[in-house]
Amino acid sequence: MTHVLTILLGAAARVALAGAPALPSHPFAAPGVAAASAPSAVTGLGEMTLALGAVLAAIFGLAWVARRMRAIGGRAAESLDVLAEVRLGPKERAVLVKVGSAQLLIGVAPGRVNTLHVLAEPIVPSAASASPGATPPSFRALLMKSLGKS
Repeated sequence: MTHVLTILLGAAARVALAGAPALPSHPFAAPGVAAASAPSAVTGLGEMTLALGAVLAAIFGLAWVARRMRAIGGRAAESLDVLAEVRLGPKERAVLVKVGSAQLLIGVAPGRVNTLHVLAEPIVPSAASASPGATPPSFRALLMKSLGKS
């Protein structure tokens, strides 16, 4: 009787398996992924290059916009002008600044800027101190002057 039962169960299992779909070649993959072919290395490299190009274009575009916005905002500083500056120490300076029609004498030190005086009437700085960006005399010229060979 056990032999007959084994034969009947085996036949029932074969009938059940015959009607079932075939097992996928990748048993742990999702059904759509198992059927899709793997992307080639060229496709993956192309997509990565395209993504990198898009990121670089976005970075350069944002830098261009930031530079344009700074140029637009910088036009308001035309009414501010440095008329003269004097070094008071290695890191300290006194600076004469024109703001609109007023002139201010400010002290500049590391981490600190103080208003020293607001001038009631504007002064005209001399030609030597009028250009704070003027180049100082060269070391050779100073040495020759100190040796009396000017």
